[in-house]
Amino acid sequence: MVRIRLRRTGLKGQATYRIIAADKESPRDGRFIEILGSYNPRTEPFTFEVQEDRIYDWMSKGAQPSDSVLMLFKSVGLLDRFARYKAGEPVEKLLEEAKAVYENRKTTTKTLPSTSK
Repeated sequence: MVRIRLRRTGLKGQATYRIIAADKESPRDGRFIEILGSYNPRTEPFTFEVQEDRIYDWMSKGAQPSDSVLMLFKSVGLLDRFARYKAGEPVEKLLEEAKAVYENRKTTTKTLPSTSK
């Protein structure tokens, strides 16, 4: 079974993540099928970039998002757009809407302090 999950990257105490499609049995930072995006929880607000068309493709093929990825998808409205995709809305319209949502988020280059000592 394929899972959409986070793969940890970055330095100790300065974690960033890649959103990947991987086999459920492979290790967290091990073998994966495809990189779908990135997530940085250290910026305010968090930075979240994905290839939504590829997410739609994988989820329509039966890939299950992990719990943490599911919460991220809900927070940016991706799950609602996926439900509309399954109902038959054109992908181009959904991708334009997603692009507008990502551009309207207020992002800064400020990062939160490291949690390691």
